[in-house]
Amino acid sequence: MTATNWDVFWYAMLTAVATGLGAVPFAFIKKITRRVMGISNSIAAGLMTGASFGLLIEAVEYSKSKMIWGLVLGIVFIGLMDLLSDFFKRRITNGSEKTILKLHDTFGKDFFKSMLLIFIMTAHSAAEGIGIGTSFGGEIKFGILMSLAIAIHNIPEGLAISAVLVSQGVKWWKAALWSIFTSLPQPLLAVPAFMFVSVFKPYLPVGLGFAAGAMLWLVFSEIVPESTENINPQQAATIMMISFILILIIQFFL
Repeated sequence: MTATNWDVFWYAMLTAVATGLGAVPFAFIKKITRRVMGISNSIAAGLMTGASFGLLIEAVEYSKSKMIWGLVLGIVFIGLMDLLSDFFKRRITNGSEKTILKLHDTFGKDFFKSMLLIFIMTAHSAAEGIGIGTSFGGEIKFGILMSLAIAIHNIPEGLAISAVLVSQGVKWWKAALWSIFTSLPQPLLAVPAFMFVSVFKPYLPVGLGFAAGAMLWLVFSEIVPESTENINPQQAATIMMISFILILIIQFFL
């Protein structure tokens, strides 16, 4: 049995919605203390590092050289984005107080960090969307299995996104919506990838490598330092390793 465009779209949409489930645990946290911020960032760091390793391993199966090019491009691109951050921060800080408060309410205390996270995870989802579409190129059963696996994988990714946003002061339900937003490229790109498998497939390892490089840069330059500011490094490292192992188990055994 072969899939239709609608089959591909709705299964890919399921994976996007699953990302929002990662924000649910934060509905039960009434007060965001420094300790909660440190734990949240540590969880996010571990989950994102594990997800990056999974992306690199998947990319290697397609092409080692394209994976490396994507990895380097991801790190360089996000590094250049960071160089521009101070300029944009100064411009917005010099704006009206009303504008600043509105930005903080939507994106948290550090809007640049939040937007960078959203951009990186959206880029990551684009690569996964192409992966979903190409998986439906054969038997529909394989495409469904791939979609369910990515949906399960997306829940801890939503947790990682929400952990960072909630630690910045964003409400949990807004974090859930932003998490779903980052996964919208999956249904949007899955259908074109399904229709033109031969066109999209060669670029998949570059996209996977780019997403992994960008995530690793954000983890080690932003999230890890912030987590160790709020809890001691030993606790942060322990939480990161547990989260890292969890995401690897989800990726490789489910």
